[in-house]
Amino acid sequence: MGTYTIKLPDVGEGVAEAELVEWHVKIGDVVREDAVLAAVMTDKATVDIPSPVDGTVAWMGGEIGETLAVGSPLVKLTVDGEGGTNEPDENPDDVVATSEDAPRSPSAERAPGPADRKATTGGNDAAEADEATSDKPAKPSGGGSSGASPATPARPKAQRPASASPARKPGERPLASPAVRRRAMEAGIDLRRVAGSGPAGRIGRDDLDAYLDGGGTEPSAGGGLQADSSVTEIKVVGLRRRIAEKMALAKSRIAHITYVEEIDVEALEELRAAMNRDRREDRPKLTLLPFLMRAMVIAIREQPALNALYDDEANVLHQHGGVHIGIAAQTGAGLVVPVVRHAEARDLWNCAGELARLGEAAKSGTAKREELSGSTITITSLGAMGGIVTTPVINHPEVAIVGVNKIEIRPVWDGTGFVPRRRMNLSSSFDHRVIDGWDAARFVQRIKALLETPAMIFVEERP
Repeated sequence: MGTYTIKLPDVGEGVAEAELVEWHVKIGDVVREDAVLAAVMTDKATVDIPSPVDGTVAWMGGEIGETLAVGSPLVKLTVDGEGGTNEPDENPDDVVATSEDAPRSPSAERAPGPADRKATTGGNDAAEADEATSDKPAKPSGGGSSGASPATPARPKAQRPASASPARKPGERPLASPAVRRRAMEAGIDLRRVAGSGPAGRIGRDDLDAYLDGGGTEPSAGGGLQADSSVTEIKVVGLRRRIAEKMALAKSRIAHITYVEEIDVEALEELRAAMNRDRREDRPKLTLLPFLMRAMVIAIREQPALNALYDDEANVLHQHGGVHIGIAAQTGAGLVVPVVRHAEARDLWNCAGELARLGEAAKSGTAKREELSGSTITITSLGAMGGIVTTPVINHPEVAIVGVNKIEIRPVWDGTGFVPRRRMNLSSSFDHRVIDGWDAARFVQRIKALLETPAMIFVEERP
């Protein structure tokens, strides 16, 4: 038997390090060649790391959310033969591994975090493994020596009265595995009230059973309701951490000004319904967004400074001729921004088709790196949940973002009485360091005029 060390390979793009976002194995698992071990993330690209050999997982390096250098040990497998390593000069084609919940190494207890995966959520394998290894006594090693001590019997189920309170210091966090904490949370039990019989007072499944069997319950606020004192620790990793860093950067460096305007979309909605009803089978269904994109292209033609990236370190505004519109999209893994490139060269139907293609790629996790970067201005929309007003955060280093709020029927005075009209608000934010309030208002008012008289979009589609 030998040990085979799998190192984090160069996953491309010239990166020197990657973030560990997911484990697919735990110590003791038997893996086959090409089985996925873990997943790492660089920017918005997630890469699976397969095993180059058959073996049994003996060691795992790194916790979920930890940044690992290329070439550092990732997994050690026990293999038949002398073992080895996937050094770059020996196995240049090896790729990396991924996982769900951070497994526990023999030397450290780690809390599970949600895997920042492409489109799914994590499982409970790691937590159950911890429960199995931490709360059950180790089996005695066998031996035929006459002088050997008898095998230690299995620890009996803890028998503690329900009223027994563990001696803990104020604020001290009770020791327990994630599986035990989850079970206690579901049962409405504060683990600080449960005595642990394990090492260092660790609370096991048997201790929890004994507490429940003894009639232990939490104080009730009346009516059968119980207080919940649980605290769940969720590590921010992967795409969610990237989003957090991006939002913090934008808010700390950009002086935001938000301008809100109400738009009458009655004519637009009537036109859209008619076009969808009469569209050819090979054409996509039109939503409001393609109309907005075309209106933005026309407005940008008149105010090109809005279609720019601001390098605030060099104090240079990079004004782009091509209008590359980012569309903020919510996926199972978090917020991503697929980009419709050269919207100035696309008609209404082409914009709709590209929107549909990119939206599906983003949700399925198949969007390419170049499809998720390079925008010069962004649209953000929450659809039917868009609310009345929002305050969009600019996609740094852009200087403008247009926010779409929900469409609703509102009473409008027509000179003789109130009539129902479909209306919505646009909530748009601008970088006030380089965009004055007057220019921001003029930009939004131009979009408003085009959307309220949608025929003008077709009249002015060409310069």
